Amino acid sequence: MNRRLLASVLIACLACFGVLAGAIGAGWSPKLGLDLQGGLSVVYQPTRHVDNATLTEVVNIMNLRAQGIGVTGSTVQSQGGNVVVQIPGEKDPQKVLRTLGTTAQLYFRPVLGGAPAYTGKKGTTYKVPPAPSGPYVYSASYFNPNLNGGQYEVPPAYAADPQYASYPSTPSSKDAKYAHQNVIFASGGGFAPRYVLGPVEATGTIVKSAYAALTNANQWVVEVTLTSKGAGIFDNIAAKNYQRLLANDLDGKIVSAPSINASSFPTGVQISGSFTQASANQLATELSYGSLPVNLRQLNVQTVSPSLGKSSLRAGLLAGLVGLVLVMLYTIFYYRALGIVVVLGLVTTAAFLYGLIAMLGQSSIGLTLDLSGVTGLIVSVGITVDSYIVYFERLKDEVRAGRSVRASVDRGFKSAYRTILSADAVSFIGALVLWLLSVGSVRGFAFMLGLSTLVDVVTAYVFTRPLVILLGRNRIFTEARHLGVARGLARGANGEVAA
Repeated sequence: MNRRLLASVLIACLACFGVLAGAIGAGWSPKLGLDLQGGLSVVYQPTRHVDNATLTEVVNIMNLRAQGIGVTGSTVQSQGGNVVVQIPGEKDPQKVLRTLGTTAQLYFRPVLGGAPAYTGKKGTTYKVPPAPSGPYVYSASYFNPNLNGGQYEVPPAYAADPQYASYPSTPSSKDAKYAHQNVIFASGGGFAPRYVLGPVEATGTIVKSAYAALTNANQWVVEVTLTSKGAGIFDNIAAKNYQRLLANDLDGKIVSAPSINASSFPTGVQISGSFTQASANQLATELSYGSLPVNLRQLNVQTVSPSLGKSSLRAGLLAGLVGLVLVMLYTIFYYRALGIVVVLGLVTTAAFLYGLIAMLGQSSIGLTLDLSGVTGLIVSVGITVDSYIVYFERLKDEVRAGRSVRASVDRGFKSAYRTILSADAVSFIGALVLWLLSVGSVRGFAFMLGLSTLVDVVTAYVFTRPLVILLGRNRIFTEARHLGVARGLARGANGEVAA
């Protein structure tokens, strides 16, 4: 019997510390949330009512965008009909959010010509620019193999038509409104300060996928796969715009403007230029996930500085450590040797939770530990200690009834465990309800509380029960002068300690 009890304690310890050792050995640590690491959180709300399938599509597209631009640790999830984006530890979260939250359609517009910088008066009423007088064509005579790895030079006559100096740039918010008209947008470093673009000839729906690739010449390009319907549409565009530039316009911003060097593209499209790996990946992401099925508006924006996050982390750890030490000291003072069981149990549970949270952070779940989660773990310390107290107080009742410690430890657990299960069930149901009905950081509190509650149910049976029974059967521990188990339990009616 004692061997089975000892084996249960050892297996529980090996499992808990094994999980911890595995996480540390792999170099994993809990993934911190934005309130502990610093970062940005934004809540988006659809501008119209959408079903769950549409909301799920929005979340998937925004997650793919995050992966495409190399954001690590970000979470995008739907909560209560809204979309919550959290980006911890990002040095430039605003730049990332401009990519994640862009809701405009991706448009393909032909470049009609160049325009100089706007020199008119501020506040001038916007007017649609006319088309240039001449065709904007790149012929073979303008190809320069030494220019940025081989590109077409700009015909001087069309570099920056001065007639557009009095035409203000089209507001980015009006991009969709003027989908069937000419617009002027900043070129982003093209052959002219601004480009005059023609009406939209296709949208981002023709793109099936896009990815960055490295050619044999060690140059980065973007390989674009079109949908079956989109291939025919793009061939018509290519035939019409052969040896001209075709701009990819996203939310009033020209993503790229490559030249059309073939009249048809039966096997797909390759976009080349002076790309770096980062810019090629960025363009591939914007081409692949350039549009969302619904417009979103920002409901709430929360920015946490890294210094504030570190302060929150230190405060949370300090609060947890102080509370843990005080609980340990009090239980040892009140229950003597049984208090040592509490200390060992809390250390074992803490090792398991640390390793498990670190592993879940590295898994596909991507669990992040935020300040509310730390609060949930601190609260769970009280729940775990309550389980020990329920058991120990039951032992007191058994001793007061005249039974020895040896006879009480096993008998007392059977009735105490029913109470522990009931109390933990209430705690878990509360955590589950919070998880299902709450949004934001409250869910972190609910998850950690629920997880700790489940761990408490298991450790109470496989660790606490056998260890207390083993101590109760050992006279060295039960009758020790200062820390004996018997001294930690209630005295008999005659004032003698029951042994």
